[in-house]
Amino acid sequence: MKNILISNRGEIAIRVAKAVRELGYVAVGFWTDNEPDAIHLEYCDKWIHLEGKDNTETYLNIDQIISLVKEHKIDAVHPGYGFLSENTKFCARLEEVGVTFIGPHAEAILKMGDKAISKKMASDAGVPVVPGSKGEIESATEAAKVADECGYPVLLKAVAGGGGKGMRICYDAKELDKNFEAVRREALSSFGNPGVLVEKFILKPHHIEVQIIADKKGNVYHCFERECSVQRRYQKVIEEAPSPFIADDEDLRQDICQTAVKLAKAVNYNSAGTVEFIMGEDKSFYFLEMNTRIQVEHPITEEITGVDLVANMIKAALGEDLDFKSQDDIKRNGHAIECRICAEDPVTMLPAPGKINGFETTFPQGIRFDHCIFNGLEVKPDFDPMIGKLVGYGHNRNVVLRKMRSAIKGLYIEGIKTNIPLHEKILGEENFVAGRYTTNYITEIKPQDSVADLVQIENLYEKAVAIEMNLIR
Repeated sequence: MKNILISNRGEIAIRVAKAVRELGYVAVGFWTDNEPDAIHLEYCDKWIHLEGKDNTETYLNIDQIISLVKEHKIDAVHPGYGFLSENTKFCARLEEVGVTFIGPHAEAILKMGDKAISKKMASDAGVPVVPGSKGEIESATEAAKVADECGYPVLLKAVAGGGGKGMRICYDAKELDKNFEAVRREALSSFGNPGVLVEKFILKPHHIEVQIIADKKGNVYHCFERECSVQRRYQKVIEEAPSPFIADDEDLRQDICQTAVKLAKAVNYNSAGTVEFIMGEDKSFYFLEMNTRIQVEHPITEEITGVDLVANMIKAALGEDLDFKSQDDIKRNGHAIECRICAEDPVTMLPAPGKINGFETTFPQGIRFDHCIFNGLEVKPDFDPMIGKLVGYGHNRNVVLRKMRSAIKGLYIEGIKTNIPLHEKILGEENFVAGRYTTNYITEIKPQDSVADLVQIENLYEKAVAIEMNLIR
């Protein structure tokens, strides 16, 4: 029986462990010195101690993980997302010791992980790319020349990395000159690579991504698209599938999905992955990047297709047949929405670590909650603030919106700040309800301002009650 190590923590480790055990394999989990009682271990068959006091010494420590993999006779490793999930060196080291990396081959990670290389590959494969530099830009003068050619506004962004770091919008030459070196410094400090690209910034953009799954036999399939346009600081807040912007335009849907498949085939892709596009107001779309791992928002695709992406990702890595034989076997049905539940201030949207001392749920039918929450959980600043993913499914978008509004009201987390009040506002806000939103939603509609007003009113009420109680005494 194969031992499959989950080199991650939190809700994604739980999700992977469930799939591993469902397939009849042994789920092996890590525990660390700063998280000895991690809840994901309850879903694992075996536990391994990953020594160290921080992420650099534990989940990012390739040498220690490889040593443990050999010591405990691990057959395959699933990296989840984040940490080493898109690390070419980690993938290659596992291959060297004869252990299967549950993800794509190292070359695909290398090519798709570098924005300059991936953009060139996309262009060579006939995939539309955003106008801009063909490779790294060495100086502000060179950046200005590219900007003049494609027209302002432009986006300066780091060649490596993601998560919104190393990205600045420039609306004129003065801003570009001011931001160029700042982006290079941020890129170097965040990713160890100062490389910068210049791209045309698409106004009123939509972030549309296509889920693909491929095996080791040359088959590549798509599982349709997701819309991820509700973002703050280039990080997603709410995702839904299918895209309300694409709506009933089936020709466009097939076009963007087949384009994603074309790119995956160009790099001989052989795992689950996501091809991300930016789509303009005129519905023209351009390749943005490819995530060579399972995505945070994979549950909404699973809900509308019935495809278990994590299980099929494992089967693909082990050379097994997938659960479907052709693209026609993958059907789209209904609508799904995901709200990322984070330990963060709902107004500033900044991390707010702390200890949870109360947790309860009262959900309607059709709700899925992937999470790592329990009473007493200490959300630490050295881990990602996302603690759960609230997912709703319904026959159509109106039904799932109704279910999600009910579900978010039935999610109680006490002891820490969370973004639950922000989600509650967005799910009832008229533009979001109508499906009229772009990646500028948070900065233009500003639902967080309504949350701030509500917080102020609640604080005033609490003060008034306290004063009244003192007077009674």
